[in-house]
Amino acid sequence: MRKPLPDSLFLGLISGTSADGIDAALVRFDGDHAHARPTLVFGHTYAWEPALRERLVALGQHATRLALDEVGELDTRIGHAFAAAAQSAIRDAGLAPRDVAVIGSHGQTLRHRPHGDAPFTLQLGDPNGIAERCGVPVVADFRRRDVAAGGHGAPLVPAFHAATLHAPDEDRAVLNLGGIANLTLLPARGDVRGFDTGPANGLMDAWCLRHTGHGYDAGGAFAAQGNVDATLLARLLAEPWFAAPPPKSTGRDQFHLDWIEAALNGGESSADVQATLLALTVHSVADALRSTQPRTRRVIACGGGVHNPLLMAALAEAMPDATVESSAAHGLDPDFVEAMAFAWLAREHLAGRPGNLPAVTGAAGPRVLGALYPA
Repeated sequence: MRKPLPDSLFLGLISGTSADGIDAALVRFDGDHAHARPTLVFGHTYAWEPALRERLVALGQHATRLALDEVGELDTRIGHAFAAAAQSAIRDAGLAPRDVAVIGSHGQTLRHRPHGDAPFTLQLGDPNGIAERCGVPVVADFRRRDVAAGGHGAPLVPAFHAATLHAPDEDRAVLNLGGIANLTLLPARGDVRGFDTGPANGLMDAWCLRHTGHGYDAGGAFAAQGNVDATLLARLLAEPWFAAPPPKSTGRDQFHLDWIEAALNGGESSADVQATLLALTVHSVADALRSTQPRTRRVIACGGGVHNPLLMAALAEAMPDATVESSAAHGLDPDFVEAMAFAWLAREHLAGRPGNLPAVTGAAGPRVLGALYPA
């Protein structure tokens, strides 16, 4: 394909660990270098078809074994859903497919197992179907090259954070509050690091859905009805994963409802458990930041958790030496930072530039990530 023009648009697509929708972000960059400033031209979250989302959530919450035919069918159906989101984003933005240089599609993570004798990470959403239906080239399968190079394949977004949010005069951290929480450490001087810290919205959403029928805890209202159970919190924080040093990554296949149930005595109120899960996110984030970058002066938050005022207030209280603020204060819509990152990663692939940070993922070196699927 031809080299994108300087004013080209790039479309990023991602569905995170909560599977709460497909985020689509149309992005323009103010230059052709890796640190070019991005502008969100259009962003929207497109709902999953309910039965498909229910299946994805169930697969994430339980270590279900799938027949090979079902994996293949899911790959196709998820790809069609991503294609529909891309088509809608292009249309809703008043554009045509020819206006988009490339689509960067993360896909839907089905399993993430970066350890063991045969480490792997598996994202579904056939990019061939996206390219065919949209008539736009697609870059996809970003994570597996990093895993092949000995890395975790995650987190990948810190490279985008470093390109857009680094400051030479203060130590910063970017905190993504998606289904899983992860930190990007941006010291004023020194190497960028990044790693998952543990569960965020994923566990709270799942518990809230089970006990209230609502897919998420709007405004933290359910958690506010309860009190933190210190004994339960200690049992949850005793999970060995939290004590493991970076680089590290995790997902819904590790932190799920069965994991919570195993820690319960049986007499806890559902609201107290919700409050404790919120506290788990706060403690695991704050502990991780203190142990890895104690002089952090600014925590820039993004992801769905930004809209939970109870969570944001608790994070600010737990990290009193740092300013905790939304990425909106830096011109990045907190709901679309990750989707913008995959537009950026697709752009880096076309430019032949590495998209991973070995200090973050543990890979043997920088790698150009993803594969290109022509229109």
